[in-house]
Amino acid sequence: MIDRRIGVVVITWNRCPEAVAAVARLQELPERPHVVLVDNGSTDGTAEAVRSRFPEVTVVALGENLGAVARNIGVRRLDTPYVAFCDDDTWWDPGSLRLAADLLDAYPGIGVLNARIIVEPGGHEDPVVEELRDSPVPAPDWLPGPALGSFLAGASVVRRSAFLGVGGFSSRLWLGGEEELLATDLLSGGWELCYREDMVVHHRASPVRDARLRRRVGIRNTLWFTWLRRPLAPAIRRTAFLARTVPRDRTSALAVLDAVRGVPWLVTQRRPRPAEVESRLAPLDAAQRRSKARRYVG
Repeated sequence: MIDRRIGVVVITWNRCPEAVAAVARLQELPERPHVVLVDNGSTDGTAEAVRSRFPEVTVVALGENLGAVARNIGVRRLDTPYVAFCDDDTWWDPGSLRLAADLLDAYPGIGVLNARIIVEPGGHEDPVVEELRDSPVPAPDWLPGPALGSFLAGASVVRRSAFLGVGGFSSRLWLGGEEELLATDLLSGGWELCYREDMVVHHRASPVRDARLRRRVGIRNTLWFTWLRRPLAPAIRRTAFLARTVPRDRTSALAVLDAVRGVPWLVTQRRPRPAEVESRLAPLDAAQRRSKARRYVG
């Protein structure tokens, strides 16, 4: 049976074989979700290949690489109340999307559900799963799983109205740690983020990636988020921690330079999150310092 409650947005860039494989897996799911593939300006024929093989899939071919903002475009193309995100190197277990829709139906206060992530090949849990499962964020009694302070986009299902209500992903952050800002804005708007063990996503990391660029953007975005949404004292502490722990190399130096160039924008956009949200998420600071998954390497 087609589940018309949920659609899927796939974003891709110059990974034609992986994008085709990702869409093929989605087409085989029992939920048969409506799929929107947003191609971030690929030059390898990705959009044409998906269109020709899967005419039922909505393909949006962008003229440039907009990063995570491509997900915003995909969400607007759907009219389903719930939207799952899927990267071109991830895939959902059969039944997980239906479970997500059932949970979002049953718990109208949830804005985002984050699935368990299985790394392929090998079938072992991603190191971040332990942190999601043992999240220190206090949860309301009604929440059907651990409460989260952020999420991983490629392993998540969002409530479309909540996602669009806070503006989706920031165009300034592009791609890399972009979820943290959106998560805080959702929590500040009264929505909950929840981890579910029985929703499963598989991830086979693509070899087609620029590790140095990802680290550069990740450090910049962490600094930008910190100064956009954290009060002064926690922002100073987190910045100092990053200064002590990131690799002392050219990539990190460029990331800091990128962050400094954004100061005029930060000054106009800075809105520290409400005190109750800051207090609730404060335990994450210690958890992030101990994290085995949050490492700026590459």
